[in-house]
Amino acid sequence: MTDGRITTAKLGDNGPEVGAQGLGCMGMSFGYGPADADASRATLERALELGVTFYDTADAYGAGENERFLSPFFKAHRDEVVIATKFALSIPPDDPTRRIIRNDPPYIRQAVEESLKRLDVDVIDLYYMHRRDVNVPIEESVGTMADLVREGKVKHLGLSEVTADELRAAHAVHPITAVQSEWSLFSRDIEPHVVPAARELGVALVPYSPLGRGFLTGSFAKAEDLTPDDFRRQQPRFTGDNAARNAALLEPIRTIASSHGATPGQIALAWVQQQAAVHDLPVIPIPGTRKPTRVEENTAATRIVLTDEELSQLDGIATQVAGNRYADMAFTSAGRE
Repeated sequence: MTDGRITTAKLGDNGPEVGAQGLGCMGMSFGYGPADADASRATLERALELGVTFYDTADAYGAGENERFLSPFFKAHRDEVVIATKFALSIPPDDPTRRIIRNDPPYIRQAVEESLKRLDVDVIDLYYMHRRDVNVPIEESVGTMADLVREGKVKHLGLSEVTADELRAAHAVHPITAVQSEWSLFSRDIEPHVVPAARELGVALVPYSPLGRGFLTGSFAKAEDLTPDDFRRQQPRFTGDNAARNAALLEPIRTIASSHGATPGQIALAWVQQQAAVHDLPVIPIPGTRKPTRVEENTAATRIVLTDEELSQLDGIATQVAGNRYADMAFTSAGRE
């Protein structure tokens, strides 16, 4: 691959062929402090040049602003890209800082119409339930999502942060193409239950935050390094004593990176990419970035192969991580397994 383009992978048994690495677009308009719109646009274009065809957004990212921002790029390259967006995190009009989880059928129908309008597309390639409302039967929610497929508004269905049992119940209603969950050297709680269920059902795993929200790259060492509006300042892993303990866990990543002539972030990404072979299922991570040079770095990680010895050296990191990945884990698969 002299042109630097990445290989492709199938997004589950019933999904499309996409680049073996996707692009998480949230930070271009939400969550990680100020963004440069021109740099973000250049990042989108560079990603496509490198074979990245799978782009991830959600209606909750900037209250719809992320979908609007991406729309011109998607429109210019509609036949080349696979668009994934999500519903479920409703924003109360009286408090834009809050999120209410909604999986009820009327809300799903409202959300998909609004996303289609903001994205300015006729159909969404992959439509995820962003988070699970345990008060609504998952069969009811997925039944409504399946109706959207039959109506031609959505091509494929996905779920995010669901348990193995929830995935099986959903898949019995309509084939699920992908499950999106946090998965990285710091976050491996999906491996005992969710990953085997996905393999059994022919569902792809789409790891979000495969770089530990940037911590695994060494770009910041504690919450205080981040801008005041960066939501990572509220995450337990990056605050107080937890941050110092977790920063010390990066040493074996740096050592392996040095031996490959790579960056720590590339080793962290290569580990995630290699889980496809380890667990025998499609694994298509969606690292987020707003810089073309970072896309080049991230996609190059798809060509790094870690040895069994290196995988062994990295294996114990997750069990030593201090602090949960969210302050409230009830909305994750691990919090409900």
